[in-house]
Amino acid sequence: MRASLIQICVDPAESVDARRDRAVGLIRERSGSDLVVLPELWTTGAFAFDQFGEHAEELRGPTFLALSEAARSAGVWLHGGSIPEHDSEGRLYNTSLVFAPDGTLAASYRKIHRFGFDQGEAVLMGAGDRLVTVDLPETTLGLATCYDLRFPEQFRGLVDAGAETLVVPAGWPARRAAHWSLLARARAVENQAYVLACGTAGTHAGTEQAGRSVVVDPWGEVLAEAGTDEEILSVDFDPSTVAATRDRFPALKDRRLGLAEPKEPRP
Repeated sequence: MRASLIQICVDPAESVDARRDRAVGLIRERSGSDLVVLPELWTTGAFAFDQFGEHAEELRGPTFLALSEAARSAGVWLHGGSIPEHDSEGRLYNTSLVFAPDGTLAASYRKIHRFGFDQGEAVLMGAGDRLVTVDLPETTLGLATCYDLRFPEQFRGLVDAGAETLVVPAGWPARRAAHWSLLARARAVENQAYVLACGTAGTHAGTEQAGRSVVVDPWGEVLAEAGTDEEILSVDFDPSTVAATRDRFPALKDRRLGLAEPKEPRP
């Protein structure tokens, strides 16, 4: 299976429409991939809090339509990163969209853990309240976003729901880049799953982004890692490694705490 992580640069001088068009072009160029992933809040920038309301869209707004067509055109599964969404009552959410290769919406996920410590996203956006997985032919994706990476219970819940590949779009700040790399590996090792973590490049509202998108295997080995500039990270990986790892080193079976037992791996 081939995954392509598009570490797009959010340039404040570029309009949202222009950035959307550029992202669609980059997706279409990845037609040889099985799964394409964009980062968090790439239409506005994760720290451009004053733009969330201005550029928030209905779920099936212009970005939804553009990404749906891009997935269909490229014939890929597309995790569209996340966008600022507004519901029918005007509440804002940090929402991820996943499209099937025919362009239909396979899943949406509202970010559960909002960053900001009573500022920024934490007060401007509502919190999601459900775990989301997506069944692909080759693997089951578990969805999380950026700050979620610091909450291991969410990832264990995704594994209990059948996740084998954990996808984490982010707008992670450069000053905590070491945490980003460490936590991505930790979530892979403790859940014996692949982690595909896609960050942004550039500077959002004065906050330099870490970049460093990364693919980690179930043993915690880094298969590929991007730099800090705009880059496309394409990686071939074997989803069957998850079941093989869990069989060879069955740590998940020794759990004594938690509400659910892990599901049996797919054959």
